[in-house]
Amino acid sequence: MKKRKHKIQAVDPGSIAEELELEAGDFLLTINGNEIEDVFDYEYYVNSESMLMLVEKADGELWELEIENNYENLGITFENGLMSDYKSCSNRCIFCFIDQMPPGMRETLYFKDDDSRLSFLQGNYITLTNMKEHDIERIIKFKLAPINISVHTTNPRLRCEMLHNRFAGEALKKIDILFQAQVPMNGQIVLCRGINDGLELERSIEDLAKYLPVMESVSVVPVGLSKYRDGLYPLKPFDRESAAQVLEIIERWQQKLWQRWNNHFIHASDEFYLMAGWPLPEEERYDGYPQLENGVGMLRLLDCEVTDTLEKMTDIPKVPSETLSIATGELAYPYLKKQVAKIVQRYSQKQVHVYAVRNEFFGEQITVAGLLTGQDILGQLRGKNLGERLLLPACMFRSGEDVFLDDITLTEVQSTLQVPVNIVKSGGQDLVYGILGLDAKNDEPLSYSSYELKELGK
Repeated sequence: MKKRKHKIQAVDPGSIAEELELEAGDFLLTINGNEIEDVFDYEYYVNSESMLMLVEKADGELWELEIENNYENLGITFENGLMSDYKSCSNRCIFCFIDQMPPGMRETLYFKDDDSRLSFLQGNYITLTNMKEHDIERIIKFKLAPINISVHTTNPRLRCEMLHNRFAGEALKKIDILFQAQVPMNGQIVLCRGINDGLELERSIEDLAKYLPVMESVSVVPVGLSKYRDGLYPLKPFDRESAAQVLEIIERWQQKLWQRWNNHFIHASDEFYLMAGWPLPEEERYDGYPQLENGVGMLRLLDCEVTDTLEKMTDIPKVPSETLSIATGELAYPYLKKQVAKIVQRYSQKQVHVYAVRNEFFGEQITVAGLLTGQDILGQLRGKNLGERLLLPACMFRSGEDVFLDDITLTEVQSTLQVPVNIVKSGGQDLVYGILGLDAKNDEPLSYSSYELKELGK
């Protein structure tokens, strides 16, 4: 078998790696005689008290480097951040959103990952169907935690049908192994109406509760249905009545589990509460928001943070009078409007227009802000009173970039709408500071560069 080697892409100036004369283009081969499978092996072995690192220089020369560990970052960036190929998904889930993507988008949006390593590095949820015994052993050996698991149902037969994978039911047994090894877990159920809801949801909650407290929480989120479903499994969206039925089950189990475990454990996403027209749970029922990335408690946390921020704001600079605007998805629009009203009541010199943007790109059943595209923003805000600034939530953009899902850039939006755009994070303080035009880091007014103003014709 060909031995693995990992190409160094960059070496940090002033780092240990630079002192060792490592350079971009060199290859890491082994540490203490151990072949490096991926980033987890690397992180595990570089934390040894001392290291013997075998490196192949760009010209093929082999170097053995002895390193006494002071537990500093070595300062190495590898060409592949995972130090291994990404594992693609072997399932064909009946609810997969990637199968509902339109043609012609960038290639990365069509890649289905089901890689357990991304569960630890990025918080991704995995189905366990790709995991071998070796993968489980490494998780236990490296004490990796928590692992996030896409369960969907604990009925083995139904899970095989939902994931369209004959091994999907058997894969549930890996949860038992992780439980026995006391590996902290979180679970997720993508709920499909008439398939894994009702009695099947009851069964799943009861089965997963047996893993408490090692399994720390489980979220229940409604299936997302785009308009691109030709030839796919026929799924029905949740409505007010069916969403309420889901909440009745979840809240009954929350009460039961709280009494025994002091943990509500099973949580419905905000979408279910908004669809059902139910009030959001009080903050205490979210158990510290372990499922925030799944949209569980985001609106309650926003409410608490806005209130807390406003109460603490006593020594801020005087904010100028201004008209500005905010765009969001249809689902959060009514709730966001209430938060904005609280802010404007305190700072009446700010006039804020809140706009709900329909998702015409993916279809009107997709109502979350995170799946809005640049073309829908442009198409529906053009001609609106946007004021002197437009605020857009960070979830609309690709991580770390100023680009929408459809590759329209922030610069294009600003140029077309002729208004500066502030990208606002999801927190309540960020919303308050964004509306007031303050930098959250130092309470100073935001300012635009002459370049930005010139580009906008200001």
